[in-house]
Amino acid sequence: MRKYVIMGVQGSGKGTQAKMLREDLDLVHISVGDIFRWHVRQHTKMGAQVKRIMAAGELVSDELVEEVVRRRMGIHDWNYGFIIDGFPRNGRQAEFFMESYDIDAVIHLELPDDEVRRRVLSRRLCPSCGMDYNLIADRPEQEGRCDICGHELITRADDTPEALESRLTDYHEKTRPVLELFRRKEVVHDVDGRPPVDEVQQAIRKTLGLPAYRG
Repeated sequence: MRKYVIMGVQGSGKGTQAKMLREDLDLVHISVGDIFRWHVRQHTKMGAQVKRIMAAGELVSDELVEEVVRRRMGIHDWNYGFIIDGFPRNGRQAEFFMESYDIDAVIHLELPDDEVRRRVLSRRLCPSCGMDYNLIADRPEQEGRCDICGHELITRADDTPEALESRLTDYHEKTRPVLELFRRKEVVHDVDGRPPVDEVQQAIRKTLGLPAYRG
């Protein structure tokens, strides 16, 4: 069983790389952000709370994040392992996770702040079907329209310049120290997140001793 955490600043490609690892390794991809976005789309009570927090460029409380992670991990559908992204984001969350689950490796995607700004401010989202786009590398066929359902694309509430700067500050102040906690256990693998997606995936697999990505 393989149990991985993938970390990196917003826009570093955590979700994309996690899904690629999942494809042929039978891993369950657990994205805390996707769980919250589902609640927002379904207009649940939690979704309304998360929407207000995201619009302000703030992070969801530790209590709420831990509750969501505990509930998701409790499903126990990860027979061959899991890869979790968007968690942990601070020392408290890291301690909670390390106390509950053994981790084989932490994949850390390194990306300079300037590149983060370039990538994040180019992201677009379909509010109807949830499809993600990026105006740099993954543009829709029709400008401003989802290829799947035709709905008008929007900018995420947390992808504004102001919200991004707040998240960058929060990441450097709170999340980077989490890496130091994991480094003490010698499970952190630093990977350059700047190359093309496939190259980053191959680098991840090489450092973890996994089979090469077949595409």
